[in-house]
Order: sequence, then structure tokens, then C-alpha cells
Amino acid sequence: MTTSPASTTPSLIATLPGHFYTDPGIFRQEQERIFESLWYCAVRGSDLDRPGAYRTVQAGRESVLVTRTRTGELRAFLNICRHRGARLCTEPAGQVRRSLQCPYHAWTYDLDGRLIAAPNLVQMPDIDRTEYGLVRVALREWLGYAWICLADEPPSFEETVIGAAVERLGSAEAIGRYETEGLALGRRISYDVAANWKLIVENFMECYHCATIHPELTDVLPEFADGLAAQCYVGHGAEFSKEAQGFTVDGSAGFGRLPGVDDDQDRRYYAVTVKPQVFVNLVPDHVIVHRMFPLAVDRTVVECDWLYAPGVVASGADLDKSVELFHRVNTQDFEACERTQPAMASRAYRKGGVLVPAERHIGAFHSWVTGRLSHPAADGGGGQTKLTSARSRSGSSTNSHSGTA
Repeated sequence: MTTSPASTTPSLIATLPGHFYTDPGIFRQEQERIFESLWYCAVRGSDLDRPGAYRTVQAGRESVLVTRTRTGELRAFLNICRHRGARLCTEPAGQVRRSLQCPYHAWTYDLDGRLIAAPNLVQMPDIDRTEYGLVRVALREWLGYAWICLADEPPSFEETVIGAAVERLGSAEAIGRYETEGLALGRRISYDVAANWKLIVENFMECYHCATIHPELTDVLPEFADGLAAQCYVGHGAEFSKEAQGFTVDGSAGFGRLPGVDDDQDRRYYAVTVKPQVFVNLVPDHVIVHRMFPLAVDRTVVECDWLYAPGVVASGADLDKSVELFHRVNTQDFEACERTQPAMASRAYRKGGVLVPAERHIGAFHSWVTGRLSHPAADGGGGQTKLTSARSRSGSSTNSHSGTA
């Protein structure tokens, strides 16, 4: 009797062992080799709408200060005074008039980071005010957000960030049609999730669970409840149900199609995952952007923005039904992650669990994570060679309700 090749291919794939989600030492490595080495989406540019506006962001182990200069540019710095290391700005957001002043000894920096004043500074003429300015962090703007990178030699932004959109949508122009940088913030919800960041990424990478916990979503996107094959590809443009008028919690009409969205993108849902911490969800009348901020091995804050055409927000339109759909999806997903986190410390999960074929992109994500952790040269920005080798081990993959692995 001849055995068919399909029958010799195992259906189940091993996951990471449980301690990858509970070990503070592994989380520290992830901070160093992932969050402090790759591009990290920090703030929406419109949040800093005037000179002197600032926000602080936790990236790995570092607090990063993002501010707008007097000439209108965004700048990012380590949020550390160069004198004795005091935290410069202690609030998550604020506004200063002309400069940033350390509350400890009053060392003062202009919005470009240069040291401009300190007690008795005139009596120390040998001090180079530029050399002792704030430590600058690399910053790029894309989709209306400021992306920062702590690495001494940041990896290619085009390959690692914009490339994620190209891999998912086929071209950078496809995401450009939503003109996200010009959209207005309609709603922002912050979720404090008692789960490891990887559980959240894994959840977004598959739709095997969608029929179980997302009834509102599958009503609008029935493909999400289909068989295993469909669940591998729904992030590539799942069609709205015939009954759904818009991407809303009850399928009622949303708002007019964004001006740049073409006919092929109408009544479809697309999603992109940009490792390590961003999910971009695209529908015809709005864009949803998730930014994850891993704060501890078992705690992750997720900030979710709903972005609309400026006229929709300015008109005072009721956004509730539009926002409520993905807010419910978020709540359902994060509850599932929090339900999973305690089990990561169980002896039953000591060697890990299993993935079904529809979750294979999670296996690729696991390979990407372990690849990053296995290369010390990735610390501090080991360059594009190490990043590329880690990505090649993961392979090209797809996922469902929030983009590619």
C-alpha cells in the first residue's frame, strides 16, 4: 500500500515553550534585541500639533521623548538629562514653551536637544553644549506616525516597515491610497492587557478563533468564519457580506469611501502587521492602527486609533457604531490573551502547545523571534544582514485579521 505524501505531513506544529511568555530574562533579551533594535511606532504626529508639544514612549527599557521643534520638525531623544541622569519629562504628554528643563538641577535644552542653560554654566566655558545635549534617537514619519529606532545603525525602514505593507498588499501605493497621514483621529482607546506581547501578536496573526469569539466581525466578514484555507488569507481583502452596508457593529452604513480608495478596495478589509508592534487595519471609510507597548513579561499596553476623513470628524458625526465593531474585537481578543497567560506557567505547557495548519504563520513568527534572540549582534542595531537572516528563517507567511507575520 502506498502512503500519500499528504498523510505523512504532520498537521500539528509545535509552539514555543511556556517559559518564553513568563521568563523575565527572555523578556529582557526581547527588549534589547527586538524593541531596542527595530523601528518602533511611537506617536501620531498630529498629537504634537505645535512647537513644544511632547509625548514620552517606553521602547524596550528606554523612555523616549518625542517633541516638535520651533520650525515644525519632529525630534526624538532619550528622556534622560545628561547631567545626573534624571528623567527629563515625567508626564506621558505635555507642552513646554521654548525649552525642556530637568526638574532636578535645571539643566535646560532647546527643542533640538542642544544644552542651552544650566546653573553656573557661564563659569564652565569648556563645556561643549552640543556634545552634552540630549541623546538623539532616529526618527522617520510614515502613515502620519513617528517611528523611532534606538539602534546605532537602524535597519532599512523601506525594507522592514514599508516592506511589510508591500508584502501584504502588493505595493506601497495600495496602502498610500488610504492617505492615512492626512486622516483625523476620531477615537483612541488604550487597553492594559495582562498578557505577554507575543500572545497578542499571535492572536492577531490567525483567524482560527474568529468564528468562536468574534460574532459581530464574522457577520460583516463571513469569510472569517469559513474553513481553514480561507482563514489563512482573509487579511488579503475579505469581502463584506452582502447584507453589510458598512464596517460597523450592526452592519449599518458607515461613512463615504476615502477619496483615494479605488473600486478594487471598496467593501473589503485589508490588514498589515509590522513587526514587532503595529497592526494596521484598512476598510473603505476608515483606518484602525494598533500600537503595542510591552511593559513587562506579562503586561502589554495597546493603544488603538480610529482614523477618519477630517470632514467626518469635524462634522461631529456619530462614530460609535463604527468604533464599536473593532472595540469589541479588541476586547474579545485581549480577554482571550489574558485567559491564556496564566497557563504559560503551567507544567502542562512546559514544552509548549501545538498549532493547526491555519496557524502556520504563528510558527513563522516564533522562528523570527528566536532568530532575533539567538544573534547578540542584533543588539543595538546589528545592521540589515542579521535582520535579513532572521526574516529568511521565518519565511514568507500570511495571517488573518491583522496582517502578515
